[in-house]
Amino acid sequence: MKIWISSLRDVYDAHAKSRASKVVSLLSPGSEFPAFEGYEDDRHHRIEVHDILQDAGERAAPGEGHVEDIIGHLKSWRPEDPLLVHCWAGMSRSTATALIAACLHNPDTDEARIGDALAAASRTAFPNTRIVAIADEILGRKGRMARAAEKIRNDETRLEEIYRVQEASPFFIPARF
Repeated sequence: MKIWISSLRDVYDAHAKSRASKVVSLLSPGSEFPAFEGYEDDRHHRIEVHDILQDAGERAAPGEGHVEDIIGHLKSWRPEDPLLVHCWAGMSRSTATALIAACLHNPDTDEARIGDALAAASRTAFPNTRIVAIADEILGRKGRMARAAEKIRNDETRLEEIYRVQEASPFFIPARF
């Protein structure tokens, strides 16, 4: 199946297209989360987390608790079913979570291969490297997930597209590699 990634703006359309069995929403604290009919907490996981790489004033960067929460929910997802992950722009928190989901359920697949698939699927993929690095540590991936995310973020031509569009169009990567 597929892991769909979307912005908040397009999340309802992406939900209709993906027919997602589970949804993961990552929005800043205090944000209004979308509601999907028939999706209780076991099917729609909401995470309040800022999209920053380090603490900035009163805004706290993603921490181990946030990432443990993400991984805990993703463990209950079956890759045979579609997954929808979204954040505000569909570029950073959601792509980090999609990378985590794919790595979690493909433990024998080279993380660079998964990262390359994510990068190829969208020119606006720009994973939050803090979220990925924490997941890498928790999952014992020895820096490989973090390096895959850094490789994507270090593509300078990607920044031009991100600044131009400011929100990603929905896209997907395979759930199985």
